Amino acid sequence: MLKKNSSVVLTSKAVAAVAGFAWSEPSVDDDSIDLTLSARGGGGTVRSPRLDLQLKCHAQVTPAAPSFSFPVKIKNYDDLRDDTVMVPRILVVVLVPDDISDWMQHTEPELLLRRCGYWCSLRGLEPTQNKQTVSVSIDRANLFSPDGLGQIMERLRTGGLP
Repeated sequence: MLKKNSSVVLTSKAVAAVAGFAWSEPSVDDDSIDLTLSARGGGGTVRSPRLDLQLKCHAQVTPAAPSFSFPVKIKNYDDLRDDTVMVPRILVVVLVPDDISDWMQHTEPELLLRRCGYWCSLRGLEPTQNKQTVSVSIDRANLFSPDGLGQIMERLRTGGLP
């Protein structure tokens, strides 16, 4: 049976593969990192840029508003907002249908994954007094798609941040 966490990892790997980036999984998730993506070679100020991802799956109807809120555990929030890490980190939230049988359709002519992933950077955000979770706003314009990922990696390649 497909589980939420494994489905978002598979989706993220598929996006990375289509965009032409390599991926690796840490053996232990101590730093709130589920997947690391990397580009090959030069072409910018930063050679072979990398990007760390914290992946979350959420059963929710795609909101009509330009952004949506997502609750992040305090440990993950603190790990992702750290601005002293060498490899930039982003949060990726993949929205999926409520019914797991609606997540994917696999036929001979196509493989269809339903709904979409969105990303946000928490780097440099302020600490919170919350004890359990903090609600972060995710802009729906930040699609975690092959094109969107390519744009992030290009910013990293030229010395910028996501």
